[in-house]
Amino acid sequence: MLPILIAALGSAVPAADYAVTLPTLFVADRVYAVPRTSDGQSLKLYTDTGGGLFITQAAAQRLKLRVRLAPLAEGTDPSAPQPSLAELPAFKAGFSIPVPPDNEGRLPVMPTERAEKNHFVDDGMLGEAWFGGHVWTWDYPHQHLTLEGKAWKPDAKAARVALGFPAENGERGNNFARITVRIDGKPIDLLLDTGATTTLGEDAMKTLGDDLPAERATSFIVDAQFKEWRTAHPDWRVIEKADRGKMPAIEVPVIDVAGASVGPVWFTWRPDQAFHEYMSGMMDRQVEGALGGNALAHFVMTIDYPGAAAYFRCTRACKGVAQ
Repeated sequence: MLPILIAALGSAVPAADYAVTLPTLFVADRVYAVPRTSDGQSLKLYTDTGGGLFITQAAAQRLKLRVRLAPLAEGTDPSAPQPSLAELPAFKAGFSIPVPPDNEGRLPVMPTERAEKNHFVDDGMLGEAWFGGHVWTWDYPHQHLTLEGKAWKPDAKAARVALGFPAENGERGNNFARITVRIDGKPIDLLLDTGATTTLGEDAMKTLGDDLPAERATSFIVDAQFKEWRTAHPDWRVIEKADRGKMPAIEVPVIDVAGASVGPVWFTWRPDQAFHEYMSGMMDRQVEGALGGNALAHFVMTIDYPGAAAYFRCTRACKGVAQ
């Protein structure tokens, strides 16, 4: 989850006839879509199941995309700037991405000043509204992201986990997925968040001493649970000034996901209100943080959005079957 949410609620979209592996780039267990336009230009779009949907104003201008004004959402301050929508370019065969399900396939445009304020340097984000309505497979070990087709069936070797989505009168409110995992022998509800990111400070980089970039996948945990773990397990490693050299992170030795034990997994601290109030307000029940790419990296994971389920097959550094 990045703190950038330009909303565009997803709707059901018919599945493609065949599975399509998208042009992607995996960096420190963070996933980018990297399509190419028919005239040879490239885009770098961050994919984030816990994030929003937009293209930056700078990217829209660089690609000379057709942009139109959109009506203000109901209840918006009439003095607010009118949002814009950009039409995606024609893509080179084999290097395309699916169009968004709403706004006639157009992407909301993030103004340059807002992108700069949020330190967002990529060309855009493909978030929950873009993923919703489809079946997707993240093969982290082999670094593939695949949009499954009509013939998709769950992997017989994968374990199924039910996902929670907010709904009212039978209608799904959005596609932020809640997943239950087990940590320290207890169930815990988290946002399923492929985009959860930390940027480590110099001291944290020295402490870890690995060859990964400072900006990398993480998982998140609220302050109350962070303190509980730290009190119960003083032996668990903590980096006091991890995220941006300011916020701490705690290393959980083992977590259980879909019946498989993996770890260690670093969880970055977040204030209680970030998830108990802000994120939980968009979900079907309260979550205590987010399960990110540093945990998901052990798996081939398929999210069946229409079926409200995820399928996990542990293929990398698996510690065994959880009891």
